[in-house]
Amino acid sequence: MRSGGVPVIFLLIAVSLPTTALADVVLRGRFRVDLEPVAALEEGVPYPLDEATAYRRILQEASAVFAATIYGWDFEYEIGEAARGISESFTLNARGAIPPGDAGLRIADAETEDYKLYVWAEYRLDEAQRRRWEAWNSGEARRAQGTGSAPLSHGVRGKAEALEDAARGAIRALLRLEERNRPKEARGGLALAETPRYWVDEGRWMASARFRLMVGEVVQYRFY
Repeated sequence: MRSGGVPVIFLLIAVSLPTTALADVVLRGRFRVDLEPVAALEEGVPYPLDEATAYRRILQEASAVFAATIYGWDFEYEIGEAARGISESFTLNARGAIPPGDAGLRIADAETEDYKLYVWAEYRLDEAQRRRWEAWNSGEARRAQGTGSAPLSHGVRGKAEALEDAARGAIRALLRLEERNRPKEARGGLALAETPRYWVDEGRWMASARFRLMVGEVVQYRFY
Protein backbone atom coordinates (compact mmCIF):
# COMPACT_ATOMS: atom_id res chain seq x y z
CA MET A 1 0.00 0.00 0.00
CA ARG A 2 1.27 3.45 -0.83
CA SER A 3 0.42 6.25 1.55
CA GLY A 4 1.04 9.88 0.73
CA GLY A 5 4.51 9.45 -0.73
CA VAL A 6 6.17 12.80 -1.38
CA PRO A 7 7.64 13.02 -4.90
CA VAL A 8 11.41 13.16 -5.19
CA ILE A 9 12.22 16.84 -4.64
CA PHE A 10 15.73 18.02 -5.39
CA LEU A 11 17.51 20.31 -2.97
CA LEU A 12 17.65 23.30 -5.22
CA ILE A 13 21.29 24.26 -5.08
CA ALA A 14 22.60 20.86 -4.08
CA VAL A 15 22.07 19.43 -7.54
CA SER A 16 22.38 22.44 -9.82
CA LEU A 17 24.18 25.72 -10.13
CA PRO A 18 23.09 28.43 -7.68
CA THR A 19 20.67 31.04 -8.88
CA THR A 20 23.08 33.82 -7.83
CA ALA A 21 26.66 32.91 -6.94
CA LEU A 22 28.28 30.10 -5.03
CA ALA A 23 28.85 32.55 -2.19
CA ASP A 24 25.08 32.57 -1.63
CA VAL A 25 23.96 28.94 -1.61
CA VAL A 26 20.39 28.11 -0.58
CA LEU A 27 19.19 24.52 -0.16
CA ARG A 28 15.49 23.89 -0.73
CA GLY A 29 13.31 20.85 -0.15
CA ARG A 30 9.70 19.78 0.26
CA PHE A 31 8.73 17.95 3.45
CA ARG A 32 5.57 16.31 4.76
CA VAL A 33 4.13 15.47 8.14
CA ASP A 34 1.03 13.35 8.71
CA LEU A 35 -1.48 15.14 10.92
CA GLU A 36 -3.28 11.83 11.54
CA PRO A 37 -1.32 8.72 12.59
CA VAL A 38 -0.22 6.28 9.90
CA ALA A 39 0.42 3.57 12.49
CA ALA A 40 -0.42 2.93 16.13
CA LEU A 41 -0.65 6.10 18.17
CA GLU A 42 2.74 7.23 19.43
CA GLU A 43 2.95 7.28 23.18
CA GLY A 44 2.42 10.75 24.58
CA VAL A 45 1.55 12.32 21.21
CA PRO A 46 -2.06 13.51 20.83
CA TYR A 47 -3.60 13.20 17.37
CA PRO A 48 -4.50 14.98 15.24
CA LEU A 49 -1.27 16.96 15.59
CA ASP A 50 -1.70 20.59 16.50
CA GLU A 51 -0.08 23.24 14.32
CA ALA A 52 2.89 23.85 16.63
CA THR A 53 3.78 20.14 16.83
CA ALA A 54 3.40 19.66 13.08
CA TYR A 55 5.69 22.56 12.22
CA ARG A 56 8.21 21.50 14.86
CA ARG A 57 8.42 18.06 13.23
CA ILE A 58 8.83 19.61 9.80
CA LEU A 59 11.66 21.86 10.98
CA GLN A 60 13.39 18.96 12.73
CA GLU A 61 13.28 16.82 9.60
CA ALA A 62 14.36 19.70 7.35
CA SER A 63 17.27 20.48 9.67
CA ALA A 64 18.39 16.84 9.60
CA VAL A 65 18.16 16.62 5.79
CA PHE A 66 20.00 19.89 5.19
CA ALA A 67 22.69 18.95 7.72
CA ALA A 68 23.14 15.59 5.98
CA THR A 69 23.52 17.45 2.68
CA ILE A 70 26.08 19.92 4.02
CA TYR A 71 28.08 17.86 6.51
CA GLY A 72 27.15 14.25 5.77
CA TRP A 73 27.95 11.24 7.94
CA ASP A 74 30.90 9.01 8.75
CA PHE A 75 30.06 5.35 8.20
CA GLU A 76 31.48 2.03 9.29
CA TYR A 77 30.12 -1.01 7.52
CA GLU A 78 31.04 -4.60 8.31
CA ILE A 79 29.43 -6.38 5.40
CA GLY A 80 29.08 -9.72 7.13
CA GLU A 81 29.13 -13.24 5.71
CA ALA A 82 27.12 -16.13 7.10
CA ALA A 83 29.63 -18.74 5.89
CA ARG A 84 32.34 -17.15 8.03
CA GLY A 85 30.03 -16.54 10.98
CA ILE A 86 30.37 -12.76 10.64
CA SER A 87 27.28 -10.65 11.30
CA GLU A 88 26.47 -7.51 9.34
CA SER A 89 27.02 -4.25 11.23
CA PHE A 90 26.39 -0.68 10.04
CA THR A 91 26.76 2.63 11.87
CA LEU A 92 26.31 6.25 10.82
CA ASN A 93 27.66 9.22 12.78
CA ALA A 94 26.66 12.75 11.78
CA ARG A 95 29.55 15.10 11.01
CA GLY A 96 27.54 18.17 11.90
CA ALA A 97 24.09 19.46 12.80
CA ILE A 98 21.85 22.49 12.32
CA PRO A 99 20.79 23.67 15.79
CA PRO A 100 17.19 24.59 16.68
CA GLY A 101 16.43 28.21 15.90
CA ASP A 102 19.19 28.55 13.29
CA ALA A 103 18.52 31.81 11.44
CA GLY A 104 19.42 30.24 8.11
CA LEU A 105 16.38 27.92 8.16
CA ARG A 106 13.02 29.23 7.02
CA ILE A 107 9.65 28.00 5.78
CA ALA A 108 8.99 29.32 2.28
CA ASP A 109 5.52 27.88 1.67
CA ALA A 110 3.04 25.48 3.28
CA GLU A 111 -0.26 23.80 2.47
CA THR A 112 -2.51 21.18 4.06
CA GLU A 113 -4.14 18.41 2.05
CA ASP A 114 -5.81 15.15 3.14
CA TYR A 115 -4.63 15.52 6.75
CA LYS A 116 -1.05 16.07 5.64
CA LEU A 117 1.03 19.22 5.97
CA TYR A 118 3.37 19.92 3.04
CA VAL A 119 6.09 22.50 3.53
CA TRP A 120 8.79 23.98 1.34
CA ALA A 121 11.76 24.76 3.58
CA GLU A 122 14.94 26.65 2.71
CA TYR A 123 18.34 26.86 4.33
CA ARG A 124 20.95 29.52 3.55
CA LEU A 125 24.53 28.35 4.00
CA ASP A 126 27.24 30.41 5.65
CA GLU A 127 30.77 30.47 4.25
CA ALA A 128 32.06 27.50 6.26
CA GLN A 129 29.02 25.41 5.34
CA ARG A 130 29.39 26.35 1.69
CA ARG A 131 32.95 24.99 1.67
CA ARG A 132 31.75 21.70 3.12
CA TRP A 133 28.91 21.51 0.60
CA GLU A 134 31.32 22.26 -2.26
CA ALA A 135 33.58 19.40 -1.13
CA TRP A 136 30.70 16.94 -1.46
CA ASN A 137 29.83 18.34 -4.87
CA SER A 138 33.36 18.08 -6.21
CA GLY A 139 34.29 15.33 -8.62
CA GLU A 140 35.75 13.17 -5.83
CA ALA A 141 32.43 11.92 -4.47
CA ARG A 142 30.71 8.98 -6.16
CA ARG A 143 26.96 8.91 -6.68
CA ALA A 144 24.93 6.08 -5.23
CA GLN A 145 21.27 5.32 -4.62
CA GLY A 146 19.59 3.11 -2.06
CA THR A 147 16.18 2.05 -0.77
CA GLY A 148 15.60 1.09 2.85
CA SER A 149 12.80 0.22 5.25
CA ALA A 150 11.88 0.17 8.93
CA PRO A 151 8.80 -0.87 10.93
CA LEU A 152 5.93 1.60 10.65
CA SER A 153 5.26 1.01 14.35
CA HIS A 154 8.46 2.94 15.13
CA GLY A 155 6.65 6.17 14.22
CA VAL A 156 8.75 9.21 13.36
CA ARG A 157 11.91 7.35 14.40
CA GLY A 158 11.11 4.75 11.74
CA LYS A 159 11.62 7.30 8.95
CA ALA A 160 15.17 7.97 10.16
CA GLU A 161 15.81 4.23 10.43
CA ALA A 162 14.54 3.69 6.88
CA LEU A 163 16.89 6.40 5.60
CA GLU A 164 19.82 4.80 7.43
CA ASP A 165 18.92 1.49 5.81
CA ALA A 166 18.84 3.22 2.41
CA ALA A 167 22.34 4.56 3.07
CA ARG A 168 23.54 1.04 3.90
CA GLY A 169 22.02 -0.25 0.68
CA ALA A 170 23.66 2.50 -1.39
CA ILE A 171 27.10 1.73 0.06
CA ARG A 172 26.64 -1.99 -0.45
CA ALA A 173 25.59 -1.47 -4.08
CA LEU A 174 28.64 0.71 -4.80
CA LEU A 175 31.01 -1.80 -3.19
CA ARG A 176 29.54 -4.59 -5.31
CA LEU A 177 30.14 -2.50 -8.40
CA GLU A 178 33.71 -1.46 -7.61
CA GLU A 179 35.19 -4.32 -5.59
CA ARG A 180 36.12 -7.52 -7.39
CA ASN A 181 35.94 -9.57 -4.19
CA ARG A 182 33.42 -9.23 -1.39
CA PRO A 183 35.13 -7.01 1.23
CA LYS A 184 35.05 -7.59 4.96
CA GLU A 185 34.39 -3.98 5.90
CA ALA A 186 34.45 -0.42 4.60
CA ARG A 187 34.72 3.04 6.13
CA GLY A 188 34.20 6.49 4.73
CA GLY A 189 31.67 9.27 4.43
CA LEU A 190 28.47 10.02 2.58
CA ALA A 191 26.03 12.88 2.21
CA LEU A 192 22.53 13.32 0.85
CA ALA A 193 22.32 14.53 -2.73
CA GLU A 194 18.60 15.36 -2.61
CA THR A 195 15.56 15.20 -0.37
CA PRO A 196 14.69 11.56 0.44
CA ARG A 197 11.35 10.15 -0.66
CA TYR A 198 9.21 8.30 1.90
CA TRP A 199 6.15 6.09 1.56
CA VAL A 200 4.40 3.25 3.40
CA ASP A 201 4.27 -0.33 2.14
CA GLU A 202 2.90 -3.36 4.00
CA GLY A 203 3.37 -1.95 7.46
CA ARG A 204 6.83 -0.48 6.88
CA TRP A 205 8.32 2.93 6.28
CA MET A 206 10.14 2.96 2.94
CA ALA A 207 12.83 5.47 2.01
CA SER A 208 14.56 6.08 -1.30
CA ALA A 209 17.51 8.45 -1.46
CA ARG A 210 20.47 9.50 -3.57
CA PHE A 211 23.83 10.01 -1.91
CA ARG A 212 27.31 11.33 -2.57
CA LEU A 213 29.77 8.77 -1.29
CA MET A 214 33.50 8.74 -0.47
CA VAL A 215 34.92 5.37 0.55
CA GLY A 216 38.07 5.95 2.58
CA GLU A 217 39.09 2.38 3.45
CA VAL A 218 38.13 -1.08 2.25
CA VAL A 219 39.36 -4.13 4.18
CA GLN A 220 39.51 -7.42 2.30
CA TYR A 221 39.17 -10.87 3.86
CA ARG A 222 42.62 -11.92 2.65
CA PHE A 223 44.20 -9.78 5.37
CA TYR A 224 42.66 -11.93 8.12
